Amino acid sequence: MHPAHSKVSVFSRRTRIRILIPCSLLLLITFGPQNSSAQDRLKTMPGYERYQKMSRETTNAAKLGTLSVTWKDGGKAFEFKKEGKRYRYEIASLKATEVTNSSAKPRQEREERTEGRRGRSRASSPARGRQYTSATSPDGKWKAFYRDHNVWLSATNSTNEIAITTDGSEKDRIKNGSANWVYGEELFQDTALWWSTNSEKLAFYRFDESHVPDFFLQMDQTKLRSTADIEPYMKAGGTNPIVDLLIYDLATKKRVEVDVRDGKPFDNSVLGHYVYHVLWSPDGKELLFHRTNRRQNVMEFCAADPDTGKCRVIVREEWPASWTENLPTMRFLKDGKRFIWASERTGWKNFYLYNLSGKLVTPLTGHPFEVANIEQVNEDAGALYYMAGSGDNPMKLQLHRVSLDGHDDRRLTDPAFHHSVDVAPDGKHFVDVAQTHDTPPLTRLMDGEGKVLDELANSDLTKFDKLGLRRVELLQFKAADGKTDLYGMLHFPSNFRPYKKYPLLVSVYAGPETTGARESFTMPSLLTEYGFLYATFDSRSASGRGKRFLDAIYLNLGQVEIDDQAAGVKSLWKRRYVDKKRVGIFGTSYGGTASALCLLRYPDVFRAACASSAVTDFRNYDTIYAERYMWLPQENKEGYDKAAVMTYAKNLKGRLLIYYGTADNNVHPNNSMQLIQSLQRAGKSFDVQVGPDQGHGALNRDRMLEFFIDNLAPR
Repeated sequence: MHPAHSKVSVFSRRTRIRILIPCSLLLLITFGPQNSSAQDRLKTMPGYERYQKMSRETTNAAKLGTLSVTWKDGGKAFEFKKEGKRYRYEIASLKATEVTNSSAKPRQEREERTEGRRGRSRASSPARGRQYTSATSPDGKWKAFYRDHNVWLSATNSTNEIAITTDGSEKDRIKNGSANWVYGEELFQDTALWWSTNSEKLAFYRFDESHVPDFFLQMDQTKLRSTADIEPYMKAGGTNPIVDLLIYDLATKKRVEVDVRDGKPFDNSVLGHYVYHVLWSPDGKELLFHRTNRRQNVMEFCAADPDTGKCRVIVREEWPASWTENLPTMRFLKDGKRFIWASERTGWKNFYLYNLSGKLVTPLTGHPFEVANIEQVNEDAGALYYMAGSGDNPMKLQLHRVSLDGHDDRRLTDPAFHHSVDVAPDGKHFVDVAQTHDTPPLTRLMDGEGKVLDELANSDLTKFDKLGLRRVELLQFKAADGKTDLYGMLHFPSNFRPYKKYPLLVSVYAGPETTGARESFTMPSLLTEYGFLYATFDSRSASGRGKRFLDAIYLNLGQVEIDDQAAGVKSLWKRRYVDKKRVGIFGTSYGGTASALCLLRYPDVFRAACASSAVTDFRNYDTIYAERYMWLPQENKEGYDKAAVMTYAKNLKGRLLIYYGTADNNVHPNNSMQLIQSLQRAGKSFDVQVGPDQGHGALNRDRMLEFFIDNLAPR
């Protein structure tokens, strides 16, 4: 589930990200800025003074040996910043010298500007769920833009405007050159206008939303008069828009409609029910796109002839047991014809080499573990460098190299550590940051075969140890099925005493395909200084463990992943210092859903829960997300009923705190309203906090802590 934007403000992206964020940082991101001068009860509560003291003292408690490098001279040297100074490192001499006026830029900034990595930088992106409203042709002569539901064309100086389409209108609910909000939210479609590489043709979306009901969200409730945010919003089981692609030829001024459904009618089974990830082939001769059926268990990568609109299939993916990946990793080679493609067809994500004719050139990997991101394609050396979950546990990513003919796959890093790497342009060296959950990062220079050449930076935990901070513990436990190994992390207060009993706070998300735990070094959560133990647990909804692993949650949201959270807590019951009668859980978005369900489905395991911005019934959520994992409510009524929080309202024994924002245009307020109504009808006592005119987010952290201290009473 995504944090999303409204017409009056912009909110952060949803939590379903494939990048691990250390728990200490996650707490800051999740709860947002705090008003330190606000009147609150927290200052009078046990643990507050210690928390404040440790917050001050733990600043810079760990000096982490993590370096970000910028390669120079084709891989013969690199630059990095260390302790406020910049250095140039010559590989031939294995020596670093201080430099000034460097042109080096941080790796994150470089990657945001690298095609095929992450696309445009966040700063230039449209509001979440929306699309760019204009696109400039590659030759810089033309500008296509969206206005009044239609596509317009002008010179880049905005002169000589002409309307390419005229059938778009608010009345008829037709729009050209834009997309539906849910397409932006779930399929990451941030543009609806695509120029061919030769600037001769323009492709664009046409959305027919005439049968999609509007959702009305009351905005500006703190003002004298409120307004309405009106959005054609596809709720699970409802009507989806009819989506088409059109291509305009600047020379002939003719439009061609792409036959995205091969002449078949728009229905739930047709491939082309969803059409997305549109781009031109590198040579500009074909328009490429993905299409799926409504169930999303078949996905095709297709090419369209821009002169006729006829389509052909390049790659077809099927996974009848559940769903296919909507946006698999794809990387073109220099010839613009061959491309690397990630597929889960074996049950494990692996890389394959295809050409645009649809021929499988060769499988590149065939592992019984998951590949992750592509680090580098080095065609001069004929090699692919990529990360994979081949460590001594699946949380430790490793660097691999394989020839582009699919031979000689080799792991280049130590499986005892989790790695992040930066490969030199010539592939002859790489910089490796190695760490585990309790081993701080070490940065080293490696040769192309994985041999250590030099240590560049090490971590210093002198202050960390002097303060008595405890390293986070890696947990391994059995899932609720009694067979599957799952992992978690346990944080301790700095003044931990094993003879005492401590309440446990669990932070949860647990949504489908969210990144499982990685063994990055993690600072202990400062929430423990209030007298809590703090834990996170994976569920069988975590990514990185193979497709069959994820199939366990199909049609069963709100069941399997919740059972696994309870299993994680139960795995700690045998520890004498864990007070199993004082366990709290909190989360936002899907984490809010999971928190409420854990409390209500396992009232003897969880004592208190704070559920922020929770989807309380997936019938309230959008078609693309909900149906990918649950199919239609009309055909999986039992599954939707079991996933609905309201189903278990009568089970409430502990304390529940519900938070929602009145301007949440992602997880609509009616989710919380329905739960509140069910609890009232069941005669239950509970707490509610409301964020007037706030969007998708979490309850203020201090208010949440007051709730948990009141109900779990750390001593």
